[in-house]
Amino acid sequence: MILALRALGVGDLATAVPALRALRAAHPDEELALAAPAWLAPLVDLVGGVDRLVPTDGLGRLDPAVRRPRLAVNLHGRGPESHRMLADTRPGRLLAFANPAAGHHDGPDWADDEHEVHRWCRLLRWYGTAADPADLGLRRPPAGDAPTGATVLHPGTKVPAKRWPAERFAALARELTRRGHRVVLTGSADERALAERVAYDAGLPGTAVLAGRTGLAGLAALVAYARLVVCGDTGVAHLATGYGTASVVLFGPVPPARWGPPPDRRRHRVLWAGARDWPRWDGVGTHPTLAAVGVDEVVAAVDEAEQAVRVSGAVAA
Repeated sequence: MILALRALGVGDLATAVPALRALRAAHPDEELALAAPAWLAPLVDLVGGVDRLVPTDGLGRLDPAVRRPRLAVNLHGRGPESHRMLADTRPGRLLAFANPAAGHHDGPDWADDEHEVHRWCRLLRWYGTAADPADLGLRRPPAGDAPTGATVLHPGTKVPAKRWPAERFAALARELTRRGHRVVLTGSADERALAERVAYDAGLPGTAVLAGRTGLAGLAALVAYARLVVCGDTGVAHLATGYGTASVVLFGPVPPARWGPPPDRRRHRVLWAGARDWPRWDGVGTHPTLAAVGVDEVVAAVDEAEQAVRVSGAVAA
């Protein structure tokens, strides 16, 4: 058995897709088990190649039934906790970044400023397993009840500093609606009030608020068949990349060089004002690198993303 650890969220799993695919290709006849939160199961199914999900809520002890894998792969972090968690399973070999504090001196050195996708591909390449960082595609689920051709605005994130102001999302929604977009608002149940506020300010009907009403499978389907996605640096952005759905992703304070979509894919546009000089931030509310992004800039980026879709469609035709 090959046991991989990635006990994090939607975006984290999506950025590990190339590494998981590489493990599948390198070990086609062995069971590939992924230790990750149980609620990610619908997305794990869309990754493909994973034989079993080992429900794991963060770092701690793994299921006692998961013991002595031939290979354990730390796709979670630099350690030491994650290293020790896998070492407790008594694997035949542990593939992980070097961490003397965890007693693991094998593996490459960690690089803080590395893109998350490239990080895990580099780890596997160091151990002799080829991995393609461009292999980000997700399986397209059935549309089901998800509206097709909608423009998805996702105003929330778990980190307040990464949240573009609600009033700007409302202004963007008004402008896109004026242009003929069918705008819907997504988010978790905890973000429903935020989505309702944006909808109210934008003059959208209550039916446009899907926050708290879609599970992970439904959200994936919504993004897969969407016209466009606009969101902050969150998991929905990675779903858009995985499905090739046109997107505009607003970054701050973390730069897109670490978590953004591949820069050569023109239908995915990123906006970040991090290269400018900023006054000292008090840590409250939206980070200045994100607050500096205006509605007009986002509308222009939407135009660029949709133009890229039209060009790529013409080339494909």
